[in-house]
Amino acid sequence: MTLTATAYHNHAHATAAGTVRLDYEGRFLRRKVLTMTDGRSLLVDLPKTTSLDHGGVLITAEGEIAIEAAPEPLLEITAPDLTRIAWHVGNRHTPCQIEPGRLLIQRDHVIADMLTRLGASAREIEEPFTPEGGAYGHGRTHSHDHGHTAHDHAH
Repeated sequence: MTLTATAYHNHAHATAAGTVRLDYEGRFLRRKVLTMTDGRSLLVDLPKTTSLDHGGVLITAEGEIAIEAAPEPLLEITAPDLTRIAWHVGNRHTPCQIEPGRLLIQRDHVIADMLTRLGASAREIEEPFTPEGGAYGHGRTHSHDHGHTAHDHAH
C-alpha cells in the first residue's frame, strides 16, 4: 500500500507515522514516489513545487511523515575572515549553511578554488545539508522573479 501526501508543513506537530530522508536537491519537489526509511512507498502529490525543510512533515491520511536531511557530499569552508568569505559565497547565489566558525556548501571545485585563493580552507565532508532560506527567510535561494512561478509570501 502506498501512502499519499497532499500537504506539507515546515514543522512537526506530533509523533511522525514515518520518515523520509532526502538530500537537498531531493527536498525540492511537487510530485514523486519516495521510499520511506522503513521501506514503505510514499506518493508526494503537492499542489505546487515545494522546498521541504529538515524537520518539516508531509501530511497523509495516516499521519505525518517526517522530513530528514540526508548526508551528502559537501565542502566545509573555514577562514580567518569568514564574514568576507560568506559574502563571496552569497554573491554567487550558492546555497550555504551558516554555522559558527564554518560554512557548508555543495561540492563545487570552481567555487572551492576561488575561496582558497581568497584565504579560506575547503575540506570535503559528508553531512546533512540545511542551507539558509531565500531572501524572505524561507524557500530556496533562487532568483526572486515572480514571473510564471509567482508565489505568495504570506504565512
